Amino acid sequence: MLFGSALAGAVFVLLALALRRRLGPTAWTLAGLLWTLVVIGMITLIPADGAPGVVPAATRLTTCSWDIGGPAPEGFWIFSGGQRLLNTVVFVPSGILLALIAVRWRSGWVTVPLGLGLLAAYSAGIEWTQLELARIDRACDVTDIIDNVTGAAIGVAIGLALAVVVRPWRSRR
Repeated sequence: MLFGSALAGAVFVLLALALRRRLGPTAWTLAGLLWTLVVIGMITLIPADGAPGVVPAATRLTTCSWDIGGPAPEGFWIFSGGQRLLNTVVFVPSGILLALIAVRWRSGWVTVPLGLGLLAAYSAGIEWTQLELARIDRACDVTDIIDNVTGAAIGVAIGLALAVVVRPWRSRR
């Protein structure tokens, strides 16, 4: 996973270098956003315990878990720690970078919510993939989507606050 993250990082650095004349500093932000999405995909779709095992069709789950909050006895708490906290935190950088990219244009007031919706769809797509590919030893859980979207929303809020300071819409030459 570390090698894959480093390789993806190198690819997106090259992308940023190729786009920097056209987009300026936004090229680095865009490359960072794409890199975070690839890393999230690797974190969530690489088999949990090494090589995937064989999951017989009869024992494969057919639906996502709708047990909001999971098996934790304290119920639904966003920051209860462990996996729930990781699911939230992993989407924060994507939300920050999304906001910093989107506010650069006048259509940012439309683009930011649309991008947040796309991050939610990405999370749902990951969970659907985990459901369909039972061999990767991952479980589809609606709580993960809630945590991911919460992290993305927190990231967007941080990104909007940073945008006031960084002002990515101004040209720096």
